[in-house]
Amino acid sequence: MPFTQSRELRTHYELSGGEGPVLMFCNSLGTDFSMWDAQAERLGRDFRILRYDARGQGQSSVTADDFTMAPTIAQLGRDVVDLLDTLKLERVHFCGLSMGGMIGIWLGVNAPLRLHRLILCNTAARIGSAEMWNARIATVRKDGMKPVAAAVIERWFTAEFRAAFPERVAKAQTMLESAPPAGYAACCAAIRDMDQRETVVRIKTPTLILYGAQDRVTPPQDAEFLQERIPGSVKVELNAAHLSNVEQPDAFTDEVSSFLCK
Repeated sequence: MPFTQSRELRTHYELSGGEGPVLMFCNSLGTDFSMWDAQAERLGRDFRILRYDARGQGQSSVTADDFTMAPTIAQLGRDVVDLLDTLKLERVHFCGLSMGGMIGIWLGVNAPLRLHRLILCNTAARIGSAEMWNARIATVRKDGMKPVAAAVIERWFTAEFRAAFPERVAKAQTMLESAPPAGYAACCAAIRDMDQRETVVRIKTPTLILYGAQDRVTPPQDAEFLQERIPGSVKVELNAAHLSNVEQPDAFTDEVSSFLCK
């Protein structure tokens, strides 16, 4: 898999698929870009698929090892612009889930000329409290990823999915447990400090909001908030928890394809 180097950041990415427009995927916290395998396989017939690991995630470099050096959502958004510049891609469709969706909101507000269409999945303009994120950061920095992984997996997938597809759940848990603790903690701090509730109204890019009916991390009211404030946006509910693209891959991909091919 190729890497790019931009200043201090080494970014792991993959550009594959057909000859159509570029569709860029951005991961959730604690994952790598393999979380989009099902979407890349199907949508790669009609689009060039760009997947990457955000700063501190997957195989991209960890550039923060303490609170004072933690990135912001704005920094993570600028990393996307830098990657597009390096790859000489002027505009893309952008699909981000959870933290990836937060980055998508920032791009919609601050870099709209780089976007054709925007897909925000299982995300929100603000998530959780500082106390919650600080507690998770402290745990990860002290004891690594395993103590938080089991609880996170329960929020990522419904009980029905965990019972029916234990091998998929185990794969996701292994991915989460393998996440770089310093990078995970730094991105937790970025989410902790993010509040895009006032700026989200400035998004003018055509926007699809996908959300899980059983998502406890970013519940349906978060999708409702976004839909009410992003002019012309549409929202679609999936029968899933937080990682809706993994739990409902066919329905998720169908909705993305339908939105982009209108």
